[in-house]
Amino acid sequence: MASDTDDKIITFERYYDPMLAHIVRTRLEDNGIPCFIADDNVITANPLLNTAVGGIKLKIFERDLERCREILAGEPDLHEQDHVETDEHDQAVVCPYCASTNVTHLQQDGGGSGLLSALTSMFTFKGPEQWHCNNCQQNFD
Repeated sequence: MASDTDDKIITFERYYDPMLAHIVRTRLEDNGIPCFIADDNVITANPLLNTAVGGIKLKIFERDLERCREILAGEPDLHEQDHVETDEHDQAVVCPYCASTNVTHLQQDGGGSGLLSALTSMFTFKGPEQWHCNNCQQNFD
């Protein structure tokens, strides 16, 4: 007879980038660990809810906790890539194409001539913020 802890499901890790969550899930499954992703559909349907629901959760059986840690200990830490950029209103920036938060702010400077740079720095008008998704390689405002 199995104990209650053998079947208890826990949150192993949380991710803000859906792709990273699925990469780790696949690594664990390749090593025989049953696991699943929670809240991925909520985040995909409305990426702005990512921080509100606490990210995408990777769920495992509690009995597999130490084995999961061992498996991922030999891997590079993907959490370095799992971050949330914020815009000027302190809102999370999420790719509208793939719901990833692995985005980079693009500089609008363009490195023009000295005269052009001097003229543009005198005016406070700025165009829309441009972002680049590092997962799907799309640019967006």
